[in-house]
Amino acid sequence: MTGDPALSLSFRRGGPAGVSADLTLAPGEILALTGPSGAGKTTLLRVVAGLVRPGEGRITCAGQVWLDTAAGLFVPPYRRRTGLVFQAYALLPHMSALQNILMAMGDLPGDQAREEARRLMTALDLPGLEDRKPANLSGGQQQRVALARALARRPSVLLLDEPLSAVDRRTRGRVREELAALRRAGGPPVLLVTHDLEEAVSLADRLAVMDAGRILQCGAPGEVLADPRIIEVLDLG
Repeated sequence: MTGDPALSLSFRRGGPAGVSADLTLAPGEILALTGPSGAGKTTLLRVVAGLVRPGEGRITCAGQVWLDTAAGLFVPPYRRRTGLVFQAYALLPHMSALQNILMAMGDLPGDQAREEARRLMTALDLPGLEDRKPANLSGGQQQRVALARALARRPSVLLLDEPLSAVDRRTRGRVREELAALRRAGGPPVLLVTHDLEEAVSLADRLAVMDAGRILQCGAPGEVLADPRIIEVLDLG
């Protein structure tokens, strides 16, 4: 990948849930984060989203500075164009699946927004579920609606925490196709938390292994997984 980074992170956060990172991602690049439970993977995503404030550091995305502690700058979460899919899907229970997706598309005209929302639902194997409320969707369906909503926002970065953990094999393939299409189109960079090494190898351009709040190694998935020290860390998880 060439050109200016679409996402640049350099931050430190101390304390019991401490985490640090120094990463850059190119447009469309998918970086998978893996490691034992409690390694800091989700906290890293939350820092990028602005949900957790680090003690020091700088984050830039799509040419905008989101965090610069030296300058006293902190852009709040609602002003960061992030597409979030965490393990708690955070769908609004009183809205239908389609309405949950449309709420992320307020800057598009109504007809265009509905067309794009339905396209995303089809791409993620959700047609026919437009009018169902979250309580009437399975866990996997809720997860896919949350992913469609994240994509509908046309984000500057996608932050995905185990996005395929509750979906079947067929749907897994559809989600992978959607992410691959984003990568080919030079879309937003993607930070993907996963415990599934097969998923990381098949989807990611790079793999970062975390433990105790820091990145132990980052590189091409095959190279990282060839390191016996890294396999030992992952076996501990």
